[in-house]
Amino acid sequence: MPKNLVSVCLITYNQNAFVSDALNSIAAQKTTFDFDILIADDCSTDGTKQKVLEFSKKSSNTSLILQKKNIGAAKNHIDLISTPKTKYIACLEGDDYWTDPYKLQKQVDYLEANP
Repeated sequence: MPKNLVSVCLITYNQNAFVSDALNSIAAQKTTFDFDILIADDCSTDGTKQKVLEFSKKSSNTSLILQKKNIGAAKNHIDLISTPKTKYIACLEGDDYWTDPYKLQKQVDYLEANP
C-alpha cells in the first residue's frame, strides 16, 4: 500500500478537557500502512491549542492548521478536509476518541476489499 494511505483529520475548538483522549486514540492506531494526522484548531482559548502543539512536536506525521482568529466550525472543517492528498480520510472531533486500536486498519481493509 502507498505511504500515507489515510489522513486522520481532527477538528478542535475549546476541547481542552477531551482533546488528549482524541489524540491518544489516534496515536494508538495499529496499521500495516502509514497515515498522517491533520489537526485544525479554530483559535481555541482554553489550552486546546497548546495540547495540539505538544502532540505535534512528538509526532513527525502531524500537520497543523492553526487559525489566527475564530472562523467557525464549518470553515475550519472545510479547511481541514480540503488539505489531504491521501486516498482516504478519517474524521474525528476533538471531543471524541476511538476505542479500537485497529479501527483504521479494519476500515481500510474493508474499503480496499470492496471498491
